[in-house]
Amino acid sequence: MSHLTISKKNEVYLQVEAEPHVYYELADQFTFEVPGAKFMPQYKSKYWDGKIRLFNTQNGQVYVGLLDKIIQFCRDHEYSYEFIDNKYFGLPFEVNEGISKEGVKDYMNAISKYSPREYQIEGVYDALRHNRKLLISPTASGKSLMIYAIVRYFVEKKKNILIVVPTTSLVEQMYKDFADYGWDVGSYCHKIYAGKERETKSQVIITTWQSIYKLPRKYFERFSVVIGDEAHQFKSKSLVSILTKLSNAKYRFGFTGTLDGSQTHKWVLEGLFGPSYKIIKTNELMKKGHVATLDINVLLLKHPPQKFEVFEDEVQYIITHNRRNNFIKNLALDLKGNTLILFARVEGHGEPLYELINNNNTIENRRVFFVHGGVDTQSREEVRDITERENNAIIIASYGTFSTGINIKNLHNVIFASPSKSRIRNLQSIGRVLRKGDNKTKATLYDIADDISYKSRKNYTLNHLIERIKVYNEENFNYDIVNIPLKN
Repeated sequence: MSHLTISKKNEVYLQVEAEPHVYYELADQFTFEVPGAKFMPQYKSKYWDGKIRLFNTQNGQVYVGLLDKIIQFCRDHEYSYEFIDNKYFGLPFEVNEGISKEGVKDYMNAISKYSPREYQIEGVYDALRHNRKLLISPTASGKSLMIYAIVRYFVEKKKNILIVVPTTSLVEQMYKDFADYGWDVGSYCHKIYAGKERETKSQVIITTWQSIYKLPRKYFERFSVVIGDEAHQFKSKSLVSILTKLSNAKYRFGFTGTLDGSQTHKWVLEGLFGPSYKIIKTNELMKKGHVATLDINVLLLKHPPQKFEVFEDEVQYIITHNRRNNFIKNLALDLKGNTLILFARVEGHGEPLYELINNNNTIENRRVFFVHGGVDTQSREEVRDITERENNAIIIASYGTFSTGINIKNLHNVIFASPSKSRIRNLQSIGRVLRKGDNKTKATLYDIADDISYKSRKNYTLNHLIERIKVYNEENFNYDIVNIPLKN
């Protein structure tokens, strides 16, 4: 029977010692084909075979967060294993027995003016007990309170903490959230993004990954704790680079609303942060009354049959279709309450929609906003503040700026104006409209889709709708499909 010895090389990698044949078996176990690899330039140019390998057969190293998978591998193959204690980094497996659920509950009540929900207590308890976790909790579930509780715990332990988020808006929002919970945030936290000083003695740094990923390894040595918000984005090389430079960060917590559904994505993130823990689902939040109830109206526009050889041709047809854009305009102007319209392409679709809606807006004092990547953080915050005070604003925004990280409680409607099959993008976008506000308990999603099927062949974006419907079914969302004839 084969035997494995497992130790920590540092807080990023495990060191596995075993016979050569075990290395190759582990390599097979931890090799995955990347979804969509065949469409990527590296694959097309034959520089890459489209696979990701998480176990290195040259040095026997694998991410620490995959320890549970290594143990399961040993059990499946009936191999014995033992843990070796590293004098600097300890044993590969640790559990903090002193952490209790009641203790976490009392602590969270003590540090915030908001009472924690049961699932938030469970999430924080699981994270603190195991030191490493990938916490999956949908938008509007109160992730910031869970992050805040973990931060406060480690601040009291005199640990230095790095919080990494994808946008400047999220840096500002998290800072404000911490202050809103009742903390003297200015005494402990420092914000880093374009134009901000990177060097600081503050215990807690809240930063965009773009601001720090090129910094040398030495910069990251002082951090014992790393928290990644919107962790589904951490599969990119730049974000992986940050987490691998944090070789002394024993405590690692990733937060995300959803994963893309692939095993590859899940195992990479678990390797970087730790085993995943699904805290709660959106439909459970609705049942408990924590978020607004959601109605989904799939508005399936029926076009004359047409055959498109490539996806881009179909997209251009859709976003430049006058009747389709006028349909979106009329829908937006007829809806009651604040309405968010999400699009994918700024010049090709966002700008024409904005001009069409703004020029035909006849209601006095109704504000129409246009938000995209080129709009600075301050202006986005102004849009958010105005929308929280009004009840009939229209925001035309790119998926990239509003599907992640902008919290507006006072949103009543969201319109998907552009086709998308991204599970993450769709769920994050839905989350934008679910937050409860004053006198707001219900929200509506209008999912605009297009049937341009030619004979028995479904068009590209109709297949995207099928993928979205799968997500709605998985999440137990209520939806209706309405067929709407649309002539050229």
